[in-house]
Amino acid sequence: MQLGTLLPLGDIGGTPQVLRDYAQGAEDAGFDFIEAPDHVVGVNPDSQPSGERMSVGLYHDPFVLFSYLAGITPKLGFSTGVLILAQRQATLVAKQAACLDAMCGGRFRLGVGVGWNEPEFVALNENFRNRGRRSEEQVQVMQQLWAEPFVRFAGKWHTLEDVGINPRPESGKVEVWFGGHHERTLERIAKWGDGWMPNAYPPDQSALDVFAKLRQLTEEAGRDPKAVGIEVWTSMGVGSESDWAQEAAFWKKAGATHLCLTTTFHRRHHHRLAGHTLSDHIAALNRFRNAVAGAL
Repeated sequence: MQLGTLLPLGDIGGTPQVLRDYAQGAEDAGFDFIEAPDHVVGVNPDSQPSGERMSVGLYHDPFVLFSYLAGITPKLGFSTGVLILAQRQATLVAKQAACLDAMCGGRFRLGVGVGWNEPEFVALNENFRNRGRRSEEQVQVMQQLWAEPFVRFAGKWHTLEDVGINPRPESGKVEVWFGGHHERTLERIAKWGDGWMPNAYPPDQSALDVFAKLRQLTEEAGRDPKAVGIEVWTSMGVGSESDWAQEAAFWKKAGATHLCLTTTFHRRHHHRLAGHTLSDHIAALNRFRNAVAGAL
C-alpha cells in the first residue's frame, strides 16, 4: 500500500520555497506520492447568500505544480485529487497529462472528478448540467489519444478527425482515477478507471460493502478487479499512533492500494491538525509515517 499526502496549501502557502521544502520533506519521510486539489476560480463569498467560501483558497494549477516538483523530488509520485475534468477540453488535458508524464518519468496519476461549484463552469464556458455524462466521453477520448498516434472519434461532445498528440506516454496510458461517491461513479470506474479515490467512508463495514460493489461492477464490465486501485484518505487530528496504525492496517486488509494523509481536511470523520506552520506539517508527516510503517 502506497502512502501519500495531500498538499496543505491553505496552511503553508504556495511559494516555490515552501513547496520545495514540503515535497522534499515528504520524500525524506518515506512518502510515496503527493496529491493536490484543483479549482480554477473561486467565488467572492460576499456575493453568496450564505457567505460560503466557494473555493476561494489557494489552488495551484496541478500540471504546473507537478512539473516543478518533479524536478526536485526524483522519487515521489504525483496525483490530482481531483482535477475537475468537465471544466476543460479533453484533448488539451490529454496533452498536458502526457507532457507531465514525460517530464516526471511516468510518476503521475490523473485523478478526475465532476465538480460541484457551478460558477466555475460558467466562468470556463462549460455546461454544469451534463458534466458527469460528458466526463465519461472525455476519459475515452483521452485514453485513445494516449494509446494511439492518430485518433478518429465521433461522440456526442467530441469529434476527432485523424489527429494525435505528441509526446504520448511511453506506456500508452496515463492512469485515470475517479473521485466521487455516486453509484454512477462506480460504474464509470468499472468501465474505464484505473482506480477510485473516495474520502467519505470511515474504516468500517460501509467501506467494505462499497468496495465489494465496485469489484462486482468491474467483473460485470469484463475487467479484473485487481487492476483497479483504491485510494482512501486518512487523518491524524485525533487519536494516537496505535490508532493510526490500526486504521492503516484495516485499509490494507480491505484492499486499498493507496493511503493519502490529509492534515487539513476537517469534514465527516476526518480531523485536521492543531498546527498550521510548515514545521508542524513536516513533523506530522514523519510522526505518521513512523506510526503506520508496519501496516503499509
